[in-house]
Amino acid sequence: QVQLVESGGGLVQPGGSLRLSCAASGSILSIYTMGWYRQAPGKQRELVATITSSGSTNYPDSVKGRFTISRDNAKSTAYLTTYLQMNNLKPEDTAVYYCNAHWTTTLDYWGQGTQVTVSS
Repeated sequence: QVQLVESGGGLVQPGGSLRLSCAASGSILSIYTMGWYRQAPGKQRELVATITSSGSTNYPDSVKGRFTISRDNAKSTAYLTTYLQMNNLKPEDTAVYYCNAHWTTTLDYWGQGTQVTVSS
């Protein structure tokens, strides 16, 4: 079992920055691919960024060059923090952001989400 807790959301003006954190606890966390997804009102949940256990990253074009995902699992296999640095934020980035830990279809976990609002 893996528990995920997101933090760092809030209200920011267009062009501003935020850093989201996802605190994970469980077992053998280092093997999981960690990801951030978001869901805006009336829209489907979409991928924002993923990072594999070896550090390979993936971003959709909508956030590439503005968002950076990173992970820190060097201290323990039972605890892991994943970050999402978001720069040059736009109103269309407004959504609830969810942290995900994925290993298999059954070993797939979600956090409760954190709200990000980009508005002047």
